[in-house]
Amino acid sequence: MRGTDTIAPESEFDEKLALDRPLRVKLGMDPTAPTVTLGWAVVLRKLRHFQEEGHTAVLIVGDFTAQVGDPSGKSATRKRLSAEEVRGYAANVLDGFRRVLLPEPLEIRYNSEWLEPLNMADVLELTSSTTVAQMLERDDFSKRTAASEPISMLEFMYPLLQGYDSVAVEADIELGGSDQLWNLLMGRAVQTRYGQPPQVAMTVPLLVGTDGVQKMSQSLGNYIGVDDDASDMFGKVMSVSDSAMEQYFRLATELEPAEIDAVLAGLNDGSLHPGHAKRKLARTIVALYHDDAAAVEAEAAFDRVFVDHGLPDDIDDYPMAETDQVWLPGVLCDAGLVTSNGEGRRMIKQGAVRIDGGDAVTTEDFARAELVGRVVQVGKRRYIRLT
Repeated sequence: MRGTDTIAPESEFDEKLALDRPLRVKLGMDPTAPTVTLGWAVVLRKLRHFQEEGHTAVLIVGDFTAQVGDPSGKSATRKRLSAEEVRGYAANVLDGFRRVLLPEPLEIRYNSEWLEPLNMADVLELTSSTTVAQMLERDDFSKRTAASEPISMLEFMYPLLQGYDSVAVEADIELGGSDQLWNLLMGRAVQTRYGQPPQVAMTVPLLVGTDGVQKMSQSLGNYIGVDDDASDMFGKVMSVSDSAMEQYFRLATELEPAEIDAVLAGLNDGSLHPGHAKRKLARTIVALYHDDAAAVEAEAAFDRVFVDHGLPDDIDDYPMAETDQVWLPGVLCDAGLVTSNGEGRRMIKQGAVRIDGGDAVTTEDFARAELVGRVVQVGKRRYIRLT
């Protein structure tokens, strides 16, 4: 099946498809960050493919499990999030989920619905689904044990709680990233314990970030959000490393495999310039989350700034305080171009701040009159007009 890593067990997948009913295809997403990224969208789009075939998408918003913390791929115990933090993230990401999925057939469920009411007898019954020895077969747990690093009982509970989600919604298939395979297979064991037919586990590859090295992550800053505006999205895709282009074409677009193969063949034999291929990639991704017209305009805006060295058309105004002297790092922070005064100072020291597209700024203090009406640029894509 296109874009999948593993189907386990594959024979049971064929049996599920042969059932004379829509399948219940589960995807659990813990709201642990504020934005839905193209990395998350890989598995969301796989869920959409099942919707397009008439199957029911069951999207689990892990408002309870997010407070526990998924230990998958972690080398240390993960910091727990508060209920308030999780609720805030959940409100932000739902719009992103809906940006990818079809409105029907879709169930959106919160796992606090069935996990919060569990009493101690229920929890003990759930823990009987597995053994400590089976838990320690998991790769990240076994590595931490070998390194004498602690594993909390809470972390052992996470895959059991995720498996109980499958019981609660009677999942036929569960989707996840390749780092989730062990958890998905644990869901089979939990369903069996509760007398349900076990789900089939299906994983998709993990999309690397714009750096082309590490997994796309909001904490690393190497991400592209599905709700980024068209110009930002285009610019971020253009910053993707050449080595990652094939993965982005295959995982982040809906282009036909034959068309992707033709692009990659052109890159390999030199008949297609990497810059032209990346523009096609950027246009395709922007059109997927906006529309064709937005993709054309985003490319034109990119060219105005990075090819013609002009300024974008839609620069917001920022009114400075009525003072004679202005401390630029503070203005950059107040205007939202940087996250702190310290970052503003660092960007100036690194030569990343320009005024009206000129040379890099080398000083922090200005007379207010020097800045009124001028455009300040931080990095490649952040602008503000000072008034």
